[in-house]
Amino acid sequence: MKNNLGEKLKSVGTIFLLVFCITSFFGGWTSSKVLAAESTLEIQENETGFVEVDGSIESEHSSYTGNGYANTLNYLGSYIEWVINVPSAGSYELQWRFANGGSANRAAEVLVNDSKQISDIDFSATGGWSSWSTTSLVSVNLQAGDNSIRLVAKTDDGLANIDWIEITGNQPSAGNGDQASIELEEGDILLAPNDSMTLQEAIESIQAGNTIYLEDGTYALSQTVIIAEGNDGASGARKKIVAYNNATPVLDFSAMAEDSSNRGIVLSGDYWHIKGVIIQNAGDNGMLLAGNNNIIEECVFRYNRDSGLQVSRINSNYDDISEWPSNNLILNSESHDNADSDHEDADGFAPKLTVGEGNIFRGCVSHHNIDDGWDLYAKSATGPIGVVTIEDCIAHDNGLLSDGNTSGNGDKNGFKLGSSGIYVNHIVRRSIAFNNGKHGFTDNGNTGSIKFINNTAYNNGDHNFHTRDGASHVFINNISFAGGHNDRIVGDISAPNALTEDDIYWYYTADESDFITLTPGIDSDPTSNGFLHLKSGSDLIDVGVLADGIEYNGSAPDLGAIESD
Repeated sequence: MKNNLGEKLKSVGTIFLLVFCITSFFGGWTSSKVLAAESTLEIQENETGFVEVDGSIESEHSSYTGNGYANTLNYLGSYIEWVINVPSAGSYELQWRFANGGSANRAAEVLVNDSKQISDIDFSATGGWSSWSTTSLVSVNLQAGDNSIRLVAKTDDGLANIDWIEITGNQPSAGNGDQASIELEEGDILLAPNDSMTLQEAIESIQAGNTIYLEDGTYALSQTVIIAEGNDGASGARKKIVAYNNATPVLDFSAMAEDSSNRGIVLSGDYWHIKGVIIQNAGDNGMLLAGNNNIIEECVFRYNRDSGLQVSRINSNYDDISEWPSNNLILNSESHDNADSDHEDADGFAPKLTVGEGNIFRGCVSHHNIDDGWDLYAKSATGPIGVVTIEDCIAHDNGLLSDGNTSGNGDKNGFKLGSSGIYVNHIVRRSIAFNNGKHGFTDNGNTGSIKFINNTAYNNGDHNFHTRDGASHVFINNISFAGGHNDRIVGDISAPNALTEDDIYWYYTADESDFITLTPGIDSDPTSNGFLHLKSGSDLIDVGVLADGIEYNGSAPDLGAIESD
């Protein structure tokens, strides 16, 4: 990730060092030597010199400076990188502004030009993700010219959120952060669409800690790409497949026939990180994720002939939930226009049937899929699946493809959260369902205790929220309005909500006047234009209650998925 919106140089004064001064009363002359000025360079996450975050740029939590902050993924070895240019070699001081809303120190180390110079920097708990502090100053030695500075997490929690870095010394400036100018590390592989080495060969040869970089273009593939069980990275040394230098690599499986065995990618290994790749036209799932501790980031799954991404076992001999895919993170990814020929089975994201514990979907968008946006179905033959957490996600226009085709027997839900007779206590928070053909959020007969926290449902074809008798779900800080039918709510509603169940008096209700706009933005980021953002003065602001995983501005959380400024 490289941004070029300018840099900010903060002058801290000029220091003149008088080396010698000789005044001749006879000649009337003075000789002196003055060293260059010392200054401090501050680099924000959207400025020249900021190269990459192993995570995302966010603005959810308040009190940052600039336009946001860098948030790494939560694993050992995640990092943020900058490039600094200095006119002369020497010692320079570094400092970071950070927020750590966790309870433990998120220690880090500093690599300069790939060599460790600082082994331990404290990023202690600050009391909240909107409470910011600065680190102690640390000194590093820089060479004349460009220098890469990488801040690397030393714990499985990743780094603290980083607002800026400051560099103090002899006239530092933002360096050339172009990823293409950074040499590949030993053992990395750079692939182009028509290279003699195939992606499959690269996957089988890459070592833990190294990266397969994919250059721009379409990779025409006719067979499933397999990352086999046992082909693993490690917690601090993941194997990666990454788009190179802002490229848009497309893995195109259109040569495949529609068949349940013709998946695009089968990922059965552990500790892989796949980022920035488009996967399309597979004969079944775009990806079947069957391994553990993997990260799928900024990927797009489209035009596949079953669910875009499915999380399930691949080995049918694995009967116990402990053997099923666990602790995977699907981050900031998109799944759309996936459809089987029968128009009834292809979801956007499908963690279903045989899913282990600890799987998370964060910041994902699922739209225009022929069946459901998310499908968390479980069946009696294999029993309950693990708890799935869905946060900051959007499901819209499911049951209708982008070209206007609609489903035959597809369910058309935004978030389908289980199945009859199987009780799993999933968590859905700060997520949005709108314009789906049937329900926005439905338990689909899962009468366990699903936690619905700070969600917004709008204009879904049937019910915005639909839950079944006998459930003990928990509803906290949710908004629903303009559904095809009023909500069907079963469970704990003691917390504030603005819902529409007929038989319940709701202290808060939502209508058009509460929102900046009810016109969605682009399909991949529909809230970017203010859609479903609460308008200043809405009585839904600051009236919620505290809930797990919810940060807020003001005196209390707002109702709904999007917190107002």
